[in-house]
Amino acid sequence: MKVGIIGATGYGGIELIRLLSSHPFFHIYSIYSSSQEGMQLKDVYPHLSHEKWKLQDIDPVQIAKDVDLVFTATPSGISSQLVPDLIDAGVKVVDLSGDFRLKEEEVYEQWYKKPSAPTTYLNQAVYGLSEWFAEEVTSSSFIANPGCYPTATLLALAPLVKNGLIEEDSIIVDAKSGISGAGKGLSSATHYAETNENFKIYKVNQHQHIPEIEQVLTRWNGNIKPITFSTHLVPMTRGIMSTVYAKAKSDMTFEDLHALYLASYEGAPFVRVREKGKFPSTKEVCGSNYCDIGLAFDERTKRITVVAVIDNLVKGAAGQAIQNANIMMGYEQQTGLTFVPVYP
Repeated sequence: MKVGIIGATGYGGIELIRLLSSHPFFHIYSIYSSSQEGMQLKDVYPHLSHEKWKLQDIDPVQIAKDVDLVFTATPSGISSQLVPDLIDAGVKVVDLSGDFRLKEEEVYEQWYKKPSAPTTYLNQAVYGLSEWFAEEVTSSSFIANPGCYPTATLLALAPLVKNGLIEEDSIIVDAKSGISGAGKGLSSATHYAETNENFKIYKVNQHQHIPEIEQVLTRWNGNIKPITFSTHLVPMTRGIMSTVYAKAKSDMTFEDLHALYLASYEGAPFVRVREKGKFPSTKEVCGSNYCDIGLAFDERTKRITVVAVIDNLVKGAAGQAIQNANIMMGYEQQTGLTFVPVYP
């Protein structure tokens, strides 16, 4: 199957190229960039000097003629302008931006500070949290790939929220990300001198992933109240750790909690649940499509702690996008993604 990648020079785009290069069914036919068209990709990324790809201008009409499936790995505010033309032309799309995740235009504009895509296309997009919405992905041709923080956080919370086991107003999320999560663009916040040997909180109560997480949580349980969600920048390249706290509604044991998660993710090849007293670290999933989960239950406070780690560029972006594309096209979801984490 011929695929195209729009936004191929960003971190999400270049990770798509790395992963798709060894995919048995998806063939990278063309790559596109709005700012570096005409250049050879090897001139932008020398580690790809063995490849002959040339960056093409973004022309939705021509793209629709050339490829069967498009991954859009563009900054928010750009996909909303490009994707409708691709959808109308009959191309299958997996969008890695945040432009089609939120179902209400005014909510998107409030949190992203940009014009929203039209409601018609927002309604067509299926939210691709692969482990929980695979059935919808299977019957769709347009996937809104989840954000990196929401992926880790929702996988951590899903068994508790779907089964009504926690107080609806008790969710607190303490999340941390490597610097690549901010994208390739330069800013003072991601400058080496600002991030090296530094650890800082940002976008306190204002992160654009908050409504995305709440939208899915309330879909599972309409009584869920607004969450407390804090994000921190860690001086590392890759990785997200989402530590989630919630209060249990009734008495339980760790064994009950652990059994719930094992059962919930029994058929999920990319979610690995740790044993009692063992918690994952970001390095243990680096370069992979895994989400590793550790659990704790404090019988004294009745508070549940769930720790989820992912690689923000793989399970939090390109890897999950390919996982969704596999499901959409009827392939085994782990096709082209069965590689072990890079360690150390």
